[in-house]
Amino acid sequence: MTVVVITGTGTEVGKTVTTAAVAAAALRAGRSVAVLKAAQTGVGPAEPGDAAEVARLAGAVTAEEVARYPEPLAPATAARRSGREPVSPRQVAEAAAALAAEHDLVLVEGAGGLLVRFDDKGGTLADAAEQLGAPVLVVASAGLGTLNATELTARELRSRRLDLLGVVVGSWPAAPGLACRCNVADLPEVAGAPLLGALPDGAGALPPAAFRAEAPRWLAPRLHGIWDAEAFTARHTPEPAA
Repeated sequence: MTVVVITGTGTEVGKTVTTAAVAAAALRAGRSVAVLKAAQTGVGPAEPGDAAEVARLAGAVTAEEVARYPEPLAPATAARRSGREPVSPRQVAEAAAALAAEHDLVLVEGAGGLLVRFDDKGGTLADAAEQLGAPVLVVASAGLGTLNATELTARELRSRRLDLLGVVVGSWPAAPGLACRCNVADLPEVAGAPLLGALPDGAGALPPAAFRAEAPRWLAPRLHGIWDAEAFTARHTPEPAA
């Protein structure tokens, strides 16, 4: 894999921290890494965005954005309201391809979910992934509602004949409730793809050195980690009700 597209099942599911963990694990494995934020919204011209946060946590990555808009809205809406040009899937794909020529791994982080619109023509991260021919990693939440959102995302990827690399739980609670524990076993089934990691809640608040040291423990070998999905699932799946 040279380019991996990272999407969420929605907002606030831990997509940026997961991107940072994948980058950190790849760096520890000796790979050169670039991170491309397709469309950054909700930050001013001088404020650090998600790509900068990935670099802060992961270390020596090349961090770039295709476009940024000041209001925290869907990229198409934010572009229209700001009077700026929207970002297109082709621009994202071309920027990722350019980075791939100089790096072992390029992580393309979307904005929100897979079908959030980039422009008024309906262009999305899925379109950029199609143009790149890149696999897609889905970051999902742990609790109620995640199975529906994950399956909808997986179905859209399959309908486009895109490779769903796997699912990562973006924030695993320290004291998971029944829904979270059941979802561990159900997520791979509804996605039709393996569970490739689970990041502990609050991982993004760790000091960068600790984050980089721990990142491989949260991710499966496919993502340059040592996390064991089978053991994790067995440990957390509850006994059937009496």
